[in-house]
Amino acid sequence: MVINRVSPMSAAKIGGALGAVIGLLIGACFSLIALTFGGAMAAADDEAAAGGALAGMLLGAGAIIVVPIFYGVFMFVMGALYAALYNVTAKFVGGLEIDAA
Repeated sequence: MVINRVSPMSAAKIGGALGAVIGLLIGACFSLIALTFGGAMAAADDEAAAGGALAGMLLGAGAIIVVPIFYGVFMFVMGALYAALYNVTAKFVGGLEIDAA
């Protein structure tokens, strides 16, 4: 079996969904780190650390929302682009040969 064409919209949807899931995992890790350091700065009795603590906590909470959206949109666009490039390349080299049982 040879794959001669991949639908760019189908590849984009899969890429966007996977990108959002990966972005959620990365955003959660980043959020944990930022919230931990923000909390540590808030525990310090330094006035200068208070502003950094608030910024760290807001950045941590924002990462859980912004990073999955960014990764999802980026991977959606890249999935469509890669599928379109594959379709052009498959015309010249014959496509991808797979073994399906």
